[in-house]
Amino acid sequence: MSQWIEVIIRSFTLLIILFLLTKWLGKKQFSQLSLFEYVIGITIGSIAAEISTGLESNYYVGVMGLIVWTAIPFFVNLATMKNKKFRDFIEGKASVIIKDGKIQEENLAKEKYTVDDLMELLRKKDAYRVADVEFAILEANGDLNVLLKKEKQPLTPKQLGITVAAEKEPQTVIMEGEIMDEPLAESGYNRQWLEAELEKLNVTVDNVFIGQVDHFGELTVDIYDDQIQVPTPQTRPLLLAVLKKTQADLELFSLQTEVPEAKQMYKKNAEKLAAITDKVMHLLKA
Repeated sequence: MSQWIEVIIRSFTLLIILFLLTKWLGKKQFSQLSLFEYVIGITIGSIAAEISTGLESNYYVGVMGLIVWTAIPFFVNLATMKNKKFRDFIEGKASVIIKDGKIQEENLAKEKYTVDDLMELLRKKDAYRVADVEFAILEANGDLNVLLKKEKQPLTPKQLGITVAAEKEPQTVIMEGEIMDEPLAESGYNRQWLEAELEKLNVTVDNVFIGQVDHFGELTVDIYDDQIQVPTPQTRPLLLAVLKKTQADLELFSLQTEVPEAKQMYKKNAEKLAAITDKVMHLLKA
């Protein structure tokens, strides 16, 4: 057998073996690596490369070494799940970097981070001033979690006393000019509705790179031709305008009628509609 053919066969076989072994280890192996897992990953990759191209070495002995090095983190992970001290030793512990708005210089130096490193991590969390941070903790995997001071945190609907309905994820109903029937059905619509919405936007399916339907049933599209301006969906603003017009009409009827009962009815319903409009205003604004 020619050497290049053997290299191809070995490489392809090892690719399959590595894929299966990585699936066995779980998603953590390629998402958030600890120092131990990082070392294991480098070693496994080196062994695989050596087996693939080292034609003078024994193939089966190399595969056995690969399996052994994969089994090590698997059983270590089992042990870390049952023993916290062992887990802290292998994966490391979180460190408090900022407390009460003050940088903990000793912990920063202990983790081998500079002030520039810290500021870069803070900027990734949209925190540009240390003084705005109440608490920041450096996780074992290197992520920095930040808690801003109360006065610097964005307002939430709950703090404003607004009840907000749960939102569903947007469904991608058009992808690269093709209608995706399953997501379209998941969003509660059909092709006839989609074609009607595209007609309102004066866009054809073929020219749509991606189209999504949000929780409110609005279709937004990104088209291939970036020079063409696609109109903004007007469903919610139109609904808001109708509510305001209806409220104004009720108030007008209340002023025009001479019947006390009707005047009171129009006025009462106008006030109810105004209260409803105030509650849904943030949802209907474009």
